[in-house]
Amino acid sequence: MTVSLALATERVNAVFARLEESEPVPSVAGESHARRPVHVLYGGAHLFKAEAPAKLGKLAASAMETFGKGSVQFGSIVGAKAAFAPALWNRVRQKLASAPIDAMCIDFEDGYGPRPDAEEDADSVRAATELAHLAPFANAADASSPIVGIRVKALSPATRARSVRTLDAFLTTLVRLVGALPRGFTVTLPKVDSAAEVSALASLLAMLEGALGLPQHAVGIELMIESPRALVDRNGACALPALVAAAQGRAVAAHLGAYDLSAALGVTASEQRLDHPACDAARMIMQFALADTPVAVVDGATTLLPIGRHKAGPLPLTCAELADNMADVHAAWKLHAANVRHALGVGIYQGWDLHPAQIPARLGALYTFFLGEREAMARRLAVFVERATKATRLGQVFDDAATGQGLVNFFLRGLSCGALDEADVSATGLTLAELRSRSFANIVAARKEGTR
Repeated sequence: MTVSLALATERVNAVFARLEESEPVPSVAGESHARRPVHVLYGGAHLFKAEAPAKLGKLAASAMETFGKGSVQFGSIVGAKAAFAPALWNRVRQKLASAPIDAMCIDFEDGYGPRPDAEEDADSVRAATELAHLAPFANAADASSPIVGIRVKALSPATRARSVRTLDAFLTTLVRLVGALPRGFTVTLPKVDSAAEVSALASLLAMLEGALGLPQHAVGIELMIESPRALVDRNGACALPALVAAAQGRAVAAHLGAYDLSAALGVTASEQRLDHPACDAARMIMQFALADTPVAVVDGATTLLPIGRHKAGPLPLTCAELADNMADVHAAWKLHAANVRHALGVGIYQGWDLHPAQIPARLGALYTFFLGEREAMARRLAVFVERATKATRLGQVFDDAATGQGLVNFFLRGLSCGALDEADVSATGLTLAELRSRSFANIVAARKEGTR
């Protein structure tokens, strides 16, 4: 038995009415230590099956084997120097073989579209049933299995009731079958335009958790930032802190919706692209507003997909057709890698993908970022730890701890995503245990204590 739709909708409407006269509470700052994926792969809810992560992972690996056979060629596509192209190529292939997909989103919005209520009702139950048979429930601690969440429709008046109905049916079915949620489960809210929408979702989730016997805050919220008012309110103030506060401690990520945002600003279709100046402005507002909070900033999608123009038929493809397909995929990979590098340049390490064949390019660009700097960063971190430890022994102040922490973060992120390994960490002079303390200050303090 699902939670009453009338009761749920009444609760959501009450939140909107109450929030019209209230101010949001400031959010609590603090860097999250939870696992953060480097990408999330979106797919329509009507297509989701229990075997989808394994199947999509194999497609990503197959794309690499088919179109990324040569290390030097693959390295040049994703921007790597020839000197470390073989190491890059090997690490990308290892990642694709072991854990190709970090996160997946079962999409009931753009990737699903408007459908009759009966059809979406059926898909809500069917997709939840399929998820119930997925690996995270068999081994919740298995980091090789993807994090899985859902995206519902917007809580704007036109789709509010449909959104509530889908969320209710999905969660109720899933918990009835399994008695729990997969690790890291989140609900992504699209087209956020006001704090009232976010607060309504948080209130609805609290009600569902109570009704289904789930722990409080079992479900996280991810926000799609794809309208000007999600960035700057009508009074000219940054809107993001109020949106995060309205999530009542559930916000884990804010995603840039590049194409909806640029369209809302009057940018024509021919000019819409991920590196448009409007998207750069949005990225920096998001970075400034969400720095030192547990909320990750997530880059938007590259819409040029690495799909060859020729499809195999009864007859094998000709050499010319195979060459066309190779060129198509490489062009899409090159653009995707450039977009990933662009985001990395402003400190954004996660993005979303629309096709499994995009994953090799994302990993290639990400690993290039870390492998290209690992030796210089290792030397700098070793020197910083030595200088800071010596200064504290002498009772002096080491006033560049922020840079030291930035170097620690570089290795933490590189190790987490698979770009770096234990040997890379050893080159810094630190142990894995020291690095995993996640704090430059703690590393220095422990070393100082050890010399006494």
